[in-house]
Amino acid sequence: MPSTPPPPAEGEGGGGGEPVLLTPGPLTTRPETRAAMDRDWGSRDAAFIELTARVRRRLLALANAGDAFTCVPMQGSGTFAVEAQLGTLVPRDGHLLILVGGAYGRRMAEICRRAGRAHSVLETGEAVPPTAVAVTARLEAEPAVTDVALVHCETTTGILNPLARIAAAVSEAGRRLHVDAMSSFGGIPIDLARLPLASLAASANKCLESVPGVGFVVARTDHLAQCAGNAHAVSLDLHAQWTGLEANGQWRFTPPTQVLAALDGALDALDGEGGVAGRFARYWETCRTLVDGLRGLGFETLLEDAVQAPIIVTFRAPADAAWDFQTFYDRLAARGFVIYPGKLAQAESFRVGCIGAFRADTMTHFVEAAAAVLREMGVASGAPGSLPQDRPSV
Repeated sequence: MPSTPPPPAEGEGGGGGEPVLLTPGPLTTRPETRAAMDRDWGSRDAAFIELTARVRRRLLALANAGDAFTCVPMQGSGTFAVEAQLGTLVPRDGHLLILVGGAYGRRMAEICRRAGRAHSVLETGEAVPPTAVAVTARLEAEPAVTDVALVHCETTTGILNPLARIAAAVSEAGRRLHVDAMSSFGGIPIDLARLPLASLAASANKCLESVPGVGFVVARTDHLAQCAGNAHAVSLDLHAQWTGLEANGQWRFTPPTQVLAALDGALDALDGEGGVAGRFARYWETCRTLVDGLRGLGFETLLEDAVQAPIIVTFRAPADAAWDFQTFYDRLAARGFVIYPGKLAQAESFRVGCIGAFRADTMTHFVEAAAAVLREMGVASGAPGSLPQDRPSV
């Protein structure tokens, strides 16, 4: 685990009476990122065309993508990008195997149902990552599968799935892998020169620490070039968006101009922090401060440390009769910290994000605030009861 991280610059998020968003995005941003939105852009003006081209180049460079890939930005949230990714890059006569370990894998399955794409699911428990062995076995059993989809970091729990091993297994089986890197891109190293991926989708408002409103897909150019007519929706046609950008640098429909400018500014901040490696180190320091602090209050994490990503952490709810999540949430919010409710099917929980423009010392203050709130509520310990099937060993 990395040790001392490079800190963000002075004056970053959470100051000026604004809450610190300990959420998986939208999240706390730097003043400089927000200030980048303080001008108007003509969507067909040469300056904005260059801004779009520059952001596309910078996003490719973050993943060491090289000449084999292209970056296609899309208006909307990350789900818009994932729906464009799957709806365009999976052939209409193809079959997608979705590796499901939480809500976002299940959302992929819903996208396929709505788009009329043949698909099947390989589901693990919410605290258990998929294995390359299981994927290989499933692909041998289902020769109709042409493509596989994986959520790299599933924010339902905060689990970090084994991308490199899954990618190798899928490639060896002669299939294409599409990755939802929404909660990892920019904060966890991804090297496309070494990973046999067909595509990944991400958005501006998570580890890139920008504002919501734009997602993007990084795709192998040779595969994307073969996908004309695949898309099930006009506005989510990734191939059409790409060909338009390549032809004249312009978006097909009204682009989120100020949002793209904010992303360009946020990429400046990422460069100043030492790139993805520097941000990864800071996130780990923040995550360890959070986990150690709340464990000191009796809380237990859902996940074993071996599969925990430094992005968002799921904590099991206390068994104490005085516990009430909404009270805990409201009193933390009054102290300037906004957390996230849990999203588990099996037990009550809550989540705390480690990403955003703040340092580990901010998380120390959060732990102190959590301790004070527990005392006010009369909760003696954060220790949970047992799950119906207690946390598996991983």
